[in-house]
Amino acid sequence: MPKTADLRLPDPSRWKALAFIALAQLMVVLDATIVNIALPHAQTDLGISDANKQWVITAYALAFGGLLLFGGRIADLWGRKRTFVVGLIGFALASALGGAAQNQAMLFGSRALQGVFGALLAPAALSLLAVMFTDAKERAKAFGIYGAIAGGGGAVGLILGGFLTQVLDWRWTFFVNIPFAAVAAAGAYFVIREPAGSRNRSSLDVPGVVLSALGLVSLVYGFTRAETAGWSDGLTIGMFVASGVLLLAFVATEARVKSPLLPLRVVLDRNRGGVYLSLGLAIIAMFGLFLFLTYYLQVVRGYSPIRTGFAFLPMIAGMITGSTQIGARLMTRVPPRKLMGPGFLAAAVGMLLLTQLEIDSSYVGLILPAQLLLGLGMGTAFMPAMSLATHGVEPRDSGVASAMVNTSQQVGGAIGTALLNTIAASAATAYAGSHAALGATDPELLKLQSMVHGFTGAIWWAVGILLVAAAIAVTFVNAGRPTAAPVSGGAGSGDADGAEDEFRMPVVAH
Repeated sequence: MPKTADLRLPDPSRWKALAFIALAQLMVVLDATIVNIALPHAQTDLGISDANKQWVITAYALAFGGLLLFGGRIADLWGRKRTFVVGLIGFALASALGGAAQNQAMLFGSRALQGVFGALLAPAALSLLAVMFTDAKERAKAFGIYGAIAGGGGAVGLILGGFLTQVLDWRWTFFVNIPFAAVAAAGAYFVIREPAGSRNRSSLDVPGVVLSALGLVSLVYGFTRAETAGWSDGLTIGMFVASGVLLLAFVATEARVKSPLLPLRVVLDRNRGGVYLSLGLAIIAMFGLFLFLTYYLQVVRGYSPIRTGFAFLPMIAGMITGSTQIGARLMTRVPPRKLMGPGFLAAAVGMLLLTQLEIDSSYVGLILPAQLLLGLGMGTAFMPAMSLATHGVEPRDSGVASAMVNTSQQVGGAIGTALLNTIAASAATAYAGSHAALGATDPELLKLQSMVHGFTGAIWWAVGILLVAAAIAVTFVNAGRPTAAPVSGGAGSGDADGAEDEFRMPVVAH
């Protein structure tokens, strides 16, 4: 057993390590949207049919969402630094394969490989932060940066994707990952020092791996298929039923096995459970909004891909400000729920403004303030949520606890895209049917009006979802403000009577 350093001595390289962890997280998050901008060009270049184009997105989502828990457990078992570096190298190689794709099968395969290595990389990155930053104030700053990237990376992907596609070629939306990964992997190898004694060397729960992977893949694919085939489609329903059965079997298995893939103590903790639920719901609303605003700006308003990307800058600025200037500064002074609840409410107000969208709505008068409110609210809420998700867990469980954060985001993204897009499509069809007279005189105007009507109808649902997220955050999350104190296990998990506990930060040996 390696000799551990004094608990009071933090890792002197922790801030350098944060830079490389943040760079890797940015790469993973922006990859979720950067390919969306390039998809029409890739489809034309490789001759991908309309029926198959969804697999550019679905192949990644299935592999990433289905293997996240496994990736988190591998990080705990194999070592977070090693898992992090391997994930980066694999992601870079898969990206190179995608950029060099000569046919649709090669492109789909590369996206699936990106998902596999992303499932190793993402939980390892978050769990490294959890075990490296133990001082309350430093942890707040570190998770503020991480939360801003997690929230704003998708919008960065829209900007970068638009620039690369319009100025260079769609293949560069894949190739751009290679320098990101190379710098992050080299930096991580030389800088990151994982705390000793924090691995979980228990035997791997193979039944849990199989059941969780199949259950999550079925769930993600069910929502993805619903977007194109409809909710009443036989295979869609079958996927949801299979997912329910598999995930119930997974829970039953985890309650019985000696070394579970996902120890139920991780998710049954009141605070972490509240974080996972509220964060997943917020992502549902956000992913739907990214889709609607992208189509509104490009199709309805005629923005170019680059201009569309820059139109999302206020949201990114809001997220960075909310995360690093509001959330990080207040996190050590107030309980997390007093940041998460108001943060989600502010985002809901921003979303509410967008229900007023019309064909000729002013960007400065409506979209800009809505984005600022959304960004500020989400950034303020994301930062304490990311930190609290790994609060109180034993170091050996930090990888799987981190994987649950990514799982809630990934599943939330799949649900949000499918659910809100389906609602928007139904509302648009109903509007077009009730305004058939306009269609006879100006079919293009009716098409645009129906599209915007569908967007606003779905955004109302997003407002409601954010309000539920705020209610869950305020009701479930009862940890007090963080203090730096050496604890083990689930400190601050909440008493039965709902009184706020002191939110103690676990101090891990370096």
